[in-house]
Amino acid sequence: MRQSDRSPLGYYTIGIAALFLAGFFLLVLFGARSYRNTVAGQDENMHTRALLAYLSTAIHAADTENAVSICSSEYGTVLILGDGDSGYAQRVYRFEGNLVEEYARSDAPLTPGSAQILGATEQFSAEWTADDLLRVTTDAGSVCVRLRSGGGAAA
Repeated sequence: MRQSDRSPLGYYTIGIAALFLAGFFLLVLFGARSYRNTVAGQDENMHTRALLAYLSTAIHAADTENAVSICSSEYGTVLILGDGDSGYAQRVYRFEGNLVEEYARSDAPLTPGSAQILGATEQFSAEWTADDLLRVTTDAGSVCVRLRSGGGAAA
């Protein structure tokens, strides 16, 4: 007579394999969630810095004699980046919670309806510091730019 004596070793092996498989899936799940949160934070940081980087680059691009100026209008501070001797300029200012930019004649009135939105900000200021630096401030922070052409003017 043969006795049917099953060993619990088979069940033990399947249980250990299932435990390792569940641990692997949890590790993948938590790792993917952590990676997603890290990338979302990095994207938010890049979007925050993009506005200041754009302004810094635009100021450097307009760095010619008396091409960069600051004036006040009914919309607040306006940063004017002249386009050489053409009489046209990029004008950057805040309108309805957004930083906007328009390219038009330097002496033309501001038309926010036709301006391009650069990004959302509740704060925008541009000022010349005592060190002849142009400091531009938005919600994302401040950037200071030294013009190689010797500075601009306050209009």
